Amino acid sequence: MSLQRAFQAIVLGLVGAAAAASAALALDVATPLVDPADAGEHRPSVGHSLFEQLFAVGSDGYAQVELPFPFAALLARIDAQLQRDPDSPLPPAKRVLIPLGRSLQRNAAAPDYFAYPRVVVAVDRPPAAAAALLLKDRLFIGYQEQSALLEIISYNEAAGRFEFQLVKDYRSGGKPRLVYANRSVCYACHQNGAPIFSRALWDETNANPKVAALLLASGQHFYGISPGRGIDVPYAIDNASERANAFSLMQRLWRDGCGAADASAQRCRAGLFSAALRYALSGSQSWTPDATFAQAVALPLRAQARRLWPGGLAVASADIANRNPLQGVDHWPTEAAARLALANVPARFDPLLPRPLERVWQADSPPALRQLVQGLAEFVAAPDRLLLASLLSRSSAVATRRLAISCRVDAAPAASRWSLRCAAPASALTGTLSLHGGRPTGGRLTRLLLPGGTALNGVELRVSGQATASAVALLPSVDGQPPRTADGDALALVEIQRRQPAANADRQSADDEGEATLLIRQEFAIVEQAIDRLLASSEAASLFGPTPFPRQKLFAALFAELGSAAPAPCCQVVKEPLAPPLPARAIAAAAASGSLTTASSAGTASAFADPTLRAFQPYCAACHQSDETFPPNFLHGSAAEVNARLRHCAPRLYVRLAMADVAPAQRAKTPMPPASMLPAFASDPQAWRSSPLRAGLLAQVEQWLRAETGQAPQLDTLLANGYEALRPCLPAH
Repeated sequence: MSLQRAFQAIVLGLVGAAAAASAALALDVATPLVDPADAGEHRPSVGHSLFEQLFAVGSDGYAQVELPFPFAALLARIDAQLQRDPDSPLPPAKRVLIPLGRSLQRNAAAPDYFAYPRVVVAVDRPPAAAAALLLKDRLFIGYQEQSALLEIISYNEAAGRFEFQLVKDYRSGGKPRLVYANRSVCYACHQNGAPIFSRALWDETNANPKVAALLLASGQHFYGISPGRGIDVPYAIDNASERANAFSLMQRLWRDGCGAADASAQRCRAGLFSAALRYALSGSQSWTPDATFAQAVALPLRAQARRLWPGGLAVASADIANRNPLQGVDHWPTEAAARLALANVPARFDPLLPRPLERVWQADSPPALRQLVQGLAEFVAAPDRLLLASLLSRSSAVATRRLAISCRVDAAPAASRWSLRCAAPASALTGTLSLHGGRPTGGRLTRLLLPGGTALNGVELRVSGQATASAVALLPSVDGQPPRTADGDALALVEIQRRQPAANADRQSADDEGEATLLIRQEFAIVEQAIDRLLASSEAASLFGPTPFPRQKLFAALFAELGSAAPAPCCQVVKEPLAPPLPARAIAAAAASGSLTTASSAGTASAFADPTLRAFQPYCAACHQSDETFPPNFLHGSAAEVNARLRHCAPRLYVRLAMADVAPAQRAKTPMPPASMLPAFASDPQAWRSSPLRAGLLAQVEQWLRAETGQAPQLDTLLANGYEALRPCLPAH
């Protein structure tokens, strides 16, 4: 390497290190968007999940659902709700097979992992019809046949959050029951309160050729899902999960970013709604905000954000590390113990690991408001956008703006098309016109740039009216609707005039002058006027108040103002009337004060009269005191049952408690409680490691193991054959 290149490398390294340090500092001072230790109420106090709305029919203690069976029929039912991509062979709801994964159900099919892989499903397509639910990026399903269980993550618009639910007894002849999951358990991995998925190359899925080959070799049929797929499906699921994880940021900024419930805060949210509609109508063009937006939205939102989040809002990663469970495996073993060993999830791949805060939203950064508008536009369903565009196109009370751009027309002798190159201040147009017999028959705008952010590409044109050799009027069309400028207005007509002296008509010079005139229908003014009327109405407080983004209510009100009616929601669901389990913080506080008698429907006061058993409750009850067996519910039942289960689980408990003493890079498994949950106990990894409370728990487990084996447990000895070789926490039934 030359001295100059060496110097450049050093400089670049220093710049990179400085940038990394700056980013780390920004993350340190930013406010975390989501606290994984505060999962919120397990069952929402308002609203319903989309899965409930799609399938549930009533309640008698558990929400009753009518679910098609087998699973392929359920997938077909979901697909029928969605718009298919005509250019893709993929189904609307994307699905992958994961035989050796990281979910709570990862060992349910052991040791026949490849005969009964877990299925992960994500919806990434818009609704098929106006009355259909908006499921895009809002419905994710995990299915494990051997557990007869569906794990559901689906959005609750009224609460502005994802709900975590289970469908139990999903099997032939079963009676499926829909219940809410323990959010504390879910948040331990889903630390943004949203779906997670691995990074590329998604080697746990059937995109991995080795995984696909073993699935095929099993000779099983997998619910109509082909085992041999490339990376296109997991890539689509990864993108859907990324978009889903952005919803919480959009909801926080909508709810809190504009302020409370006064008139200026309502105007701010109304301006955001208007900008999101522009973005959606224009086909995701970036509109240049005007003075009204700056005054009503940008200024108050930035001021409020500086006050609430002076260091910005830090967003954690939605990705978990890519893991190849067959790395270095030449053949699938026949012995059950060897198969179990391959199912082990090493600590570095554990989704329980705290995910890094990867980016910071800061109101004063140049892209901040654009990111917010783009994110809110994800709440504009495709049918709503098309209905809005149709209503606008039918309106007669619309002003038309004419914009002329000088052009050069390349029309060589005997050419079958004209090539257009047009330019004016802040405007540019390039394209072609097709000719037949000297007459234009159609054309294409290759590129159109206009002031305000408009950037249109590949717009097809068709001839309107009487075309001549020197002039043609063309109508643009995109999916039956006119293309729109970045500010939401419709491009109604393109008139091309070629100026060529009559004396030169036969000669046809290679480069003639001309003019393109654009007729633009200023339709978005109608939307702004309708939103202004809503702001002045009695509904303003509920439409533009400090609540989760009221998507259905907003569109119903907007369409009513425009003389139409929004489709009614498909379903209403009665909520199951059971008392919810307590979140982790509440359990920890109640147990510490001695006031906790029942942490869930599964607990009893008598089970924890014994102080030895009670010592485990504050740190384990949030996840392990329930009637679910995944994760193992060793704190469930009577005192005798809890005592027996803790002793049976002792080898695994010892490993998880002792792992805090091992340096993170050398850990075989993640310590328990998970680091993301420690703030619920007013602790952190370092404090928990040195805590006398942990030492007391570890000593108790050590005492149980010494009584069982006659010797003190050793971590290396326990893990000699791998963690999965330890006996399970729950005794076999």
